[in-house]
Amino acid sequence: MKTFLAIGLGEILWDVLPTGRKLGGAPANFAYHINRLGGVGIPVSCIGDDALGREALKQLVSHGLNVDSISTDPTHPTGTVDALVDEHGIATYIFPDNVAWDFLALDHPALQLATKADAICFGTLAQRSDISRKAIHSLLKAAPNALKIYDINLRQNFYSPDIIKSSLTLTDVLKINDEELTLISKMFSLPSGERAALSALMDTHNLKLAVLTRGDQGSLILSPNDFSDLSGQPTTIADTIGAGDSFTAAVALAYLHDYPLDEINRYATKVAAYVCGQAGAMPDMPDKLRVGGE
Repeated sequence: MKTFLAIGLGEILWDVLPTGRKLGGAPANFAYHINRLGGVGIPVSCIGDDALGREALKQLVSHGLNVDSISTDPTHPTGTVDALVDEHGIATYIFPDNVAWDFLALDHPALQLATKADAICFGTLAQRSDISRKAIHSLLKAAPNALKIYDINLRQNFYSPDIIKSSLTLTDVLKINDEELTLISKMFSLPSGERAALSALMDTHNLKLAVLTRGDQGSLILSPNDFSDLSGQPTTIADTIGAGDSFTAAVALAYLHDYPLDEINRYATKVAAYVCGQAGAMPDMPDKLRVGGE
């Protein structure tokens, strides 16, 4: 079975939880889960020249991740986010600005890595600054053969129609949750109904897949000629941090391995349900959850 290389492109930050600090950021989480599920996941991001940045690198290395494509900004601090978890384990986030990942700079090794990538996952949050947005788009354009996955991840007010539209023009796979789809549908006057709205986005932007997650209400995946709509898998929720990123990683690997849509959906659901039952965004993963592990 081929081992695929996937890049998580964007923010690295610390989730500051009531129980302590946990390393995260959707692109880093994605890279971690790619690694744990049987691929090679590499984060491309930026940290500060500070204790939190050095601790982030140390933890990523301990998780088995290659950190050669994480740059260091000498002026701005490593990113943090206050993650507030409610009684149902659902997290909301408050993001300080002007942190290191707002100043993402791509060096030659990162651009070379992009030419070898089988998939690249990026989002909206890291594009809140012009500097990082230009870097993200440059890396995507440097990888003509990679599957581009836009895990939209709308946070606070750090998005706009222009950012979303320009991202979609570079996208092969859109990953979105039900709340985000409601926002996007109003923003772009999409047809009512999940399948109709997703189909409109697919047709307009020539997408290969559109992936909708609905928490415990299951997930819907559309391709140009098929769809898979599955219910959620029961689980005891510790917290939901990183679950969506694990779902995205599982979809990426299963798609690259040519799984049918229902199998992609079922596999990603199983992975995300497991992560929901663990604390933090980067829990240990059992070998049985590796792609092809069962």
